[in-house]
Amino acid sequence: MATRLHTPYDGSSRLFEIGLKPLDPGQWIEVDEHLSAHLAEKDRLEAVHSQKVFAAEPGTEAAQAEVLALLVEHLPRRFPDIYRRDGETIEIIPAKRHISLTGAEPLRIASHLVQEDLILMRRGEPGWRLAAGALCFPSSWRLRDKFGLPIHEIHRPVPGFGAGTRPAELIARMFDKLRPDMPVLRWNWSLYGDDQLFHPESADPKRPRFGPGAHAESVFLRVERQTLRKLPMSSDILFTIRILVDPVTALEHHSDAARIRAALVAQLEALNSAQLDYKGLTLERDRLIARLSAIGASR
Repeated sequence: MATRLHTPYDGSSRLFEIGLKPLDPGQWIEVDEHLSAHLAEKDRLEAVHSQKVFAAEPGTEAAQAEVLALLVEHLPRRFPDIYRRDGETIEIIPAKRHISLTGAEPLRIASHLVQEDLILMRRGEPGWRLAAGALCFPSSWRLRDKFGLPIHEIHRPVPGFGAGTRPAELIARMFDKLRPDMPVLRWNWSLYGDDQLFHPESADPKRPRFGPGAHAESVFLRVERQTLRKLPMSSDILFTIRILVDPVTALEHHSDAARIRAALVAQLEALNSAQLDYKGLTLERDRLIARLSAIGASR
């Protein structure tokens, strides 16, 4: 099985930038050594928070089925040692799971095949809206709050990305121009006080979140690998979100620790007050910079 390819994060993608890049379709979905644990966590969240982790508009069933069909075709071909098709079942070999491919909510089924969360965007009169979603690992947002909203409203809390802004208009145009043979990739990262995958609540910018002491001790890098793919039959867009979490201490053993630390510190120093509030770092930036600055300093 593939191991983590992207963490600890290298700090190359900047916060509050769109940063879309072309994606090789063969690299659409990723698998690492946490596949079994992440699928088990999805099961747990479904049992405890079923109404919070899945939502779908009536009329999206065909598009959901299209997503499932794409994954069922892609996964055994891309990862033959991990996924095996057996009639109307997919076997996930290392997880010792057999997932039935039949059911009323194909997107929910699809989400239990992969570590990614799956969001379906549909074009309508007000623009691209969130029409269906299987979201078990949110980063400070709740599916029920965003469900049915157009993309400019989804991004309204993000500084500089609300309705009428240049980034909002760019995103809408990019969605319109996306082609089925042209998937794209972007990255996002945040700093959290724990390694929990289910993080629906936004951080309080006025409360410490990295431990009680003078130094920020409990710090985790949370990376989002996001892909966008136009579906050839429905023309909806599938947005995938893959979460990777590492303690900041992992950077201490990285061969390029000094450069990564410098990149993260530079981005934190450049955040304005609205951006700091949005990321929940208003009270924490100085502690974080002090903690990060100690990493790799002696190399």
